[in-house]
Amino acid sequence: MPRLFTALEIPGELVPKLEMLRGRLAGARWIDPENYHLTLRFIGDVEAPDADDFVEALSEIWVEPFSLKLSGVGSFGGRKPRALWVGVEECEPLMRLQRANERAARQAGLPPETRNFSPHVTLARLRGAEQGAVANYLSAVGAFEAEPFPVDQFVLMSAREGSGGGPYVVEERFPLVSPSARKRA
Repeated sequence: MPRLFTALEIPGELVPKLEMLRGRLAGARWIDPENYHLTLRFIGDVEAPDADDFVEALSEIWVEPFSLKLSGVGSFGGRKPRALWVGVEECEPLMRLQRANERAARQAGLPPETRNFSPHVTLARLRGAEQGAVANYLSAVGAFEAEPFPVDQFVLMSAREGSGGGPYVVEERFPLVSPSARKRA
């Protein structure tokens, strides 16, 4: 039973910039750079027929290519930080793509996502990291910005059960196509 999610891959030229954010922080388990991604829709463990239905629904998504900019560093977990992430500047095309992924999941009969979409690239998982140490780290790197990059596809990825950080495998690629190109197809 595969553990699936849809995502945007991070271009190779941005990976060294993200790697520079790796620092000394007790309790941080840094994500391997080849596993950096921005999750659009986590599906989880699904049976093959449901996965096939999801892939079919994903292939019907028509969203125009767009640009995306990574900006800012933060953490999830409040007083008990559990992850470090790089954020994304507000981007309506990204939100449209995410909503289309949600519709595809529902069309495939999968349960709706109950969490709000918060676009980010996970840098590290935290276990036992002190709130003060995380705050110091964030004050040092929080103003991170990268140049915009083009998004012309999204991917369906799989992960080993319980891996929580990779390795991930790209199972399918879905190109983004403008509505005018769709009419010609």
